[in-house]
Amino acid sequence: MSLNPKNLKEENKMVHSPATWVPTLYFAMGMPFVVLNMVCTLMYKGMGVSDKQIAFWTSLIMLPWTLKPLWSPFLEIYKTKKFFVVLTQLLTGVLFALVAFALHLPFFFSVTIAILAVIALSGATHDIAADGTYMSVLSNEEQARWIGWQGAFYNIAKIAATGGLVYLAGTFIEHFGVTKAWMFIMLIIATIMIVIGCYHIFILPNPKKATTDSPKSLKESLNELIEVFIDFFKKKHIIYYIFFIILYRFAEGFVMKIVPLFLKASRAKQGLGLSEQEIGLCYGTFGAAAFVIGSILAGYYIAWRGLQKSLFSLALIFNIPFIAYTLLAVYQPENLWLIGGAIVMEYFGYGFGFVGLSLFMMQQIAPGKHQMAHYAFASGIMNLGVMLPGMLSGIFSDMLGYRQFFIFVLVCTIPALLITWFVPFTYEDKTKKEKIEA
Repeated sequence: MSLNPKNLKEENKMVHSPATWVPTLYFAMGMPFVVLNMVCTLMYKGMGVSDKQIAFWTSLIMLPWTLKPLWSPFLEIYKTKKFFVVLTQLLTGVLFALVAFALHLPFFFSVTIAILAVIALSGATHDIAADGTYMSVLSNEEQARWIGWQGAFYNIAKIAATGGLVYLAGTFIEHFGVTKAWMFIMLIIATIMIVIGCYHIFILPNPKKATTDSPKSLKESLNELIEVFIDFFKKKHIIYYIFFIILYRFAEGFVMKIVPLFLKASRAKQGLGLSEQEIGLCYGTFGAAAFVIGSILAGYYIAWRGLQKSLFSLALIFNIPFIAYTLLAVYQPENLWLIGGAIVMEYFGYGFGFVGLSLFMMQQIAPGKHQMAHYAFASGIMNLGVMLPGMLSGIFSDMLGYRQFFIFVLVCTIPALLITWFVPFTYEDKTKKEKIEA
């Protein structure tokens, strides 16, 4: 008997509500990405590594999130999505524990960067399988309904890491010193990932393949990969879509690496001179609520108004708040409330705007025979748009200084807004209101 994808969705919905696994799935997706992308910049800064090295290497190790389309088709061929989700969560936990113990080595930077590169590979694989599970189990309407929660918990991981764990690191530094403090933080992250992996063994839905004629040999698998690539580039408007998903987060790519370094840098160097505890407090207290509210509201906003009518406003709200960091660099306020207010502005915009890009890739780029692989292609290209400016951000910030750097970032938002205004839609985009009336 052939397997009907619609029946599979119903079958998996009956097992566990999305409320039991969507939050933990995307929290586990966000944690490694944010730790590698942001938390490690503060860790290395505190351990005496230069800004250029930090920005370059912590950006370069993010490459697997760009290259993941190369192996995403194989995840549709072998085992199940749940298998890869659980495996990568447990593996990531073990690797973070290895990072913790490597921090005591005299050549800690090269060793930990190598381990973090493997974590990136594991994390990118996890993303493919997690998104595949989300799309296989939930209908389009359910995807829109839960997209806000997906984005919220992905970024709650960001808040927990850059807020709670960084604050905790500052407390540990006062008592144990820099190296031991960050060792404890890495062990905490390891524990979180292993616990979530064990939880998902029992809770995560296990969508079956909708076809029984999967390739068996390596040659057939490679042919499948080539077919997936060809089908991707045959999609309508695909060249426009590639530029769109690169440019949407282009300005964020410059900001992501530099903001933690800017907050920690001394005022004499145009920074704000904050401690790890103050940085964690700003992210974890001020940013947390703003981001979660922004993500959840965006999901309902899109579900009611429709993605096509909402997309430009989402891009605007996503990019314009980078003005906040320009103002912080120009005025260098000492009041933590003012600094936190600027971070609230940026985090609400980030949470609200990122949801639109995620849903666009799911519903306008991914649909088709190789849905999971094509979504991985799109998200990989998106991360390229973040990685490349991230690798250059240290050079630009050193050359321009923080004030001019953030003005330069504002200029980088213009292409994103222009390309979003004209972006075409391939598939029909009905609002919730239109579906009710129909």
